Amino acid sequence: MTGAAADGPVSAKEWTLRLYLSEHDPDTAARVVLNTGDTVLESHAEAHRNPDDSSVPEIGEELAVGRALVALGHQLIRAAAGDIKAVGALEEPSPAPLWSARE
Repeated sequence: MTGAAADGPVSAKEWTLRLYLSEHDPDTAARVVLNTGDTVLESHAEAHRNPDDSSVPEIGEELAVGRALVALGHQLIRAAAGDIKAVGALEEPSPAPLWSARE
């Protein structure tokens, strides 16, 4: 039998993600803080409700949090790219975009 488990001990880590929401109708703000034990990354995002739309706080929360998490994901990818460059490894080419620029 072959596999990663046979190659050496398994390493486990726990990262902590804290999410803070603030709503001041019609605006919702989200702040995401990721602590990896070695690094702390933080992102912020907002959602703005059109005053003509019904007030549904969950929608603003979903948009603000989703945007903050996407921004955090971009930070993680940039950090990994910097780490790859720092150790002299070859970076894999970027995957094809999930959607075209026209969408």
